Amino acid sequence: MSRGKAINVKIATTKVIKALETKLAQINKDKANQANNEAKHDKAVKAWNKELAKLAMSAINKAEELSAHTRYNGEITVSFSLPKGAIELPDEPQKDFTTYHDWQYREMIEEIENAIRILKMTDEEVVSTSTYNAIARYL
Repeated sequence: MSRGKAINVKIATTKVIKALETKLAQINKDKANQANNEAKHDKAVKAWNKELAKLAMSAINKAEELSAHTRYNGEITVSFSLPKGAIELPDEPQKDFTTYHDWQYREMIEEIENAIRILKMTDEEVVSTSTYNAIARYL
């Protein structure tokens, strides 16, 4: 297979700035809503676990490797295995949001803000390929 020539992309600086500003606003919004979204997801996972436990308990007569343990504080742990197909599993809740660690958030914001600042100072009408490659993951 032959190698193609490098692609030379010319994108208007104003379009890149607008796209970066939009992405910056989205990241800030995601981070602001992160705790609330995680709480909703945790609540959904707990509800799913309870539903799963109810389904499993209804099929306990098919259980294999049943065991029970009493802990030092009186807590009882019961575990068992069900054969494949014994119950139909409900869909597990999925995260429909992006989670950012604080260090990751700060790093991304700083990088995007620096790119916007530099692009606003340039007199060039188009963004060079090397500049575009440096910021492409945010677009």
